[in-house]
Amino acid sequence: MTVPSKTDHVDVLIVGAGPAGLMMAAWMATCGIKTRIVDKRGTKIFNGQADGLQCRTLEILDSFGIAERAWKEANHMLEICFWNPDETGAIRRSGRIPDTIPGVSRFQQVVLHQGRIERFFLDYIESKSPIRVERGVLPTKLEFDESLAEDSDAYPITVNLRHLSEEEATPKQASTAANGSCVQDGLFRSNLAADDTAELLRTSELNAKANTEEVVKAKYVLGADGAHSWVRKELGFSLVGDSTDYIWGVLDIVPITDFPDIRSRCAIHSANSGSVMVIPRENKLVRLYIQMTTTEKIGDGGSRADRSKITPETILASAQKILAPYKLSYRKLDWWTAYQIGQRVGTNFSAKERIFLAGDAVHTHSPKAGQGMNISMQDAYNLGWKVSSVIKGLSNRSILKSYERERSGIAHALIQFDHKFSRLFSGRPAKDVMDEEGISLEEFKDAFEKGNLFASGTAVDYEASKIVAKSPEATNGANGVSAPASLEGSKTTPAVTSTQSLASNVKVGMRIPSTKILNQSDARPWHLQERLPSNGTWRILLFVGDVSISEQKQKMETLCKSLSGSNSFLKRFTPSGARYDSVFEVLTVHAAKRTDVSVLDFPEVLRPYDELDGWDYNTIFVDGESYHEGHGQIYETFGIDPKVGCAIVLRPDQYVSYVGPLEDYETVDKFFSDFMIPQN
Repeated sequence: MTVPSKTDHVDVLIVGAGPAGLMMAAWMATCGIKTRIVDKRGTKIFNGQADGLQCRTLEILDSFGIAERAWKEANHMLEICFWNPDETGAIRRSGRIPDTIPGVSRFQQVVLHQGRIERFFLDYIESKSPIRVERGVLPTKLEFDESLAEDSDAYPITVNLRHLSEEEATPKQASTAANGSCVQDGLFRSNLAADDTAELLRTSELNAKANTEEVVKAKYVLGADGAHSWVRKELGFSLVGDSTDYIWGVLDIVPITDFPDIRSRCAIHSANSGSVMVIPRENKLVRLYIQMTTTEKIGDGGSRADRSKITPETILASAQKILAPYKLSYRKLDWWTAYQIGQRVGTNFSAKERIFLAGDAVHTHSPKAGQGMNISMQDAYNLGWKVSSVIKGLSNRSILKSYERERSGIAHALIQFDHKFSRLFSGRPAKDVMDEEGISLEEFKDAFEKGNLFASGTAVDYEASKIVAKSPEATNGANGVSAPASLEGSKTTPAVTSTQSLASNVKVGMRIPSTKILNQSDARPWHLQERLPSNGTWRILLFVGDVSISEQKQKMETLCKSLSGSNSFLKRFTPSGARYDSVFEVLTVHAAKRTDVSVLDFPEVLRPYDELDGWDYNTIFVDGESYHEGHGQIYETFGIDPKVGCAIVLRPDQYVSYVGPLEDYETVDKFFSDFMIPQN
């Protein structure tokens, strides 16, 4: 029996260093939280894995300053082509649509190897903190003292960690191709593979060199350790849902083909041989998702695919049948895998708001909609700032309840979307209008177009809570689904209610849209979202309207007098000795002519002063036309009357918490007082 060598205390322990775990680590690095992140896998970055980056994910990466690297390296997907059988049964192009709905975001969908995304996060984390991924480290035991769950200073979670050798931590992911070459495969990550945690434990016990353990006591734990999640199993939680009979193979190849749309995203339905999705990637690679129609089954009642019968050659043969009469071959195979479509959601997303699950650990689905890596990172993006705020003593623990309600709703909406999408993609095309068992091609195209908005990530709509001030009737089915019955008892009601009509196109509970605004001081155009970096601060956006109108100017000055008061929430909830803009950043957008006013015409609270740096010239903006980039028309776009104005409160993750009258300081104060902790 191994005796643990030491005990460490951390604020947060992250289990799993994939995209979700690294997103959480990025928040912790940004906010200065003592954190460890461990992963049972070794140091190698594997080929393949996820590759799609949706609009909202790119906005989030941009808020950490790393989207530019992804944007430059990625392959940009601008068009989807539909191929379907004609009256003779031969496939032909039947339509095209934009891959990303125009105007939904300043980014469009791109594809880039998951290893590069992880590299960007690792570089960011290293630049901000001493946090480093500890690889080849396997958790072996978890204890949770629930009696300490509400004690903010306690370390109620104890985790034993075992250090593995490099050999133990490196999965077997190489197979031999027909030509004798060694090819990287992803079957170790496929849902056709069994969980190998128990095998790793047994191996490490026999390897004295690696058989060292330590104990970590943590305030919070995030399980971001994949579909076979050890953390989830230790908690006794499970994934609930269904598997289908659909088996899909995946090839990352440099194709040799006469198929004309190989560099466009394609949805291809053959008459009788299944379907293919084409995803063009970087470096001339193309990813093919290929329906396997001849895979042998094993297990009880033939429910599981026989992995031994799935090879790159059998997958390619299926693709060739589907694409006929077009030819397809390759000389370079970069990676391959196979999976069985299943849609499952976790029974719980957290244990007492101390141990959380994110990503594949709490929801699984097919990869063709390009949602896996995106939803996983967005889970952790939702959670990270909340945990950080509680650990730093700025917010009480009540805000943590919103994680499960918000992300469970998204997961259930994702499963509904994926269930329909997978059925349509895997089904046989209808032969004619009387063929009720076949898939209507118009139905498929319609679902694809509607699904694009959901897939973009921009349609996420969080329900009412302490940090989303909207009426309950605006909440039900916000994401197209009702909250699971198991969560009905966890509802929290906001202390205040928004006046949505004041900014009719800025929906409370959704991420704030982005459009161009001009810096008042130097006329530089910015996208609004560019001024909202993920640094843990709340934003108070003041749309003060046309301040050349005396009534509007008076409303602004009345509000600013309250904001400057000795008992203002800006001061009450800011730690002693810190600047208030380390907790609350006030950004102002006015609608007067830029040349009629200057920064110094605005109250001082809107342009904080620093003894070293002087006035802040980056907090006051105008809704005006730039010299080179046009006019953002933000008031019109957001549905705000410049003769009335409004105040908008944004969470640290850019989602809208509150919309209300510009001059109504008391309601905003009441909103924050419901969950923030006075600091002095």
